[in-house]
Amino acid sequence: MKKDFYEVLGVAKGASKDEIKSAYRKAALKYHPDRNKAPDAEEKFKEINEAYEVLSNDQKKTAYDQFGHAAFDPNAGGFGGHTYTQQNGPFNFTYTQSGGNPFGGADFDFGGFSNPFDIFEQFFGGGGFSQGRQSKRLETYKISLSFLEAANGCQKEVNIDGKKKSIKIPAGVDDGQRIKFQDFILYIDVLPDKVFKREGNDVFIAVNLRISQAILGTDVEVPTLTGESLKVKVKPGTQPNTLIRLRGKGIKDVNGYGYGDLYIRLMVEIPSRLNFRQKELIRQLDL
Repeated sequence: MKKDFYEVLGVAKGASKDEIKSAYRKAALKYHPDRNKAPDAEEKFKEINEAYEVLSNDQKKTAYDQFGHAAFDPNAGGFGGHTYTQQNGPFNFTYTQSGGNPFGGADFDFGGFSNPFDIFEQFFGGGGFSQGRQSKRLETYKISLSFLEAANGCQKEVNIDGKKKSIKIPAGVDDGQRIKFQDFILYIDVLPDKVFKREGNDVFIAVNLRISQAILGTDVEVPTLTGESLKVKVKPGTQPNTLIRLRGKGIKDVNGYGYGDLYIRLMVEIPSRLNFRQKELIRQLDL
């Protein structure tokens, strides 16, 4: 039995388009077979793409909310369908396209699902497949980027078929993403960063505080993706693992849907070694 599409993406039934888009981005990148070698990764990747294909489309979402999975059964109401097997690299996927469905309009087909790699590549800016038939096979090349290069975009020189090409990497590309150029596809490998951690378009950094700073409050300098530092006020009585959110200071969405946020996680350092005087003062304070 198919899982509920909202459950597959981990969103509530009333989720917004942005929430659905964000959930798909995280799940699809996590289970893409190029990155995830678990035995069930391919099936989960297909499931995630089916869920997004439906929930990101207003008409399909309305049909699903009313009729559930029956709205996409190619045999519903006696309407026939066709099954295709599509190979994408080493991965084989079977999907269907139907000739109609009683829950759809005369000129709108709810039946069947697209090739999951097609959805993935269109979402992340690549090309893909059309009506179950693959277009010209393009060679895929891999390029490694630093975290800041991927976040801010950059100009890179690559060797394609023995020829040097200068290409522009758009800001916001993510690890595992494919970018389709005119005559090749570029696979993005983003190297980990010691300071910045990415979740969707949001960025997290950790800032260490001394106990006295957490108790009394202070100002701290925090790095940003632009290379500049920002002064952030820490309130007195700040607790360990407190998050401070800086709106719009995260990563630019690669498809142009604004910016993520920058989160500062405040870590309170507990000293492991104290001298006699320090211990006495702590006892006197009895904190």
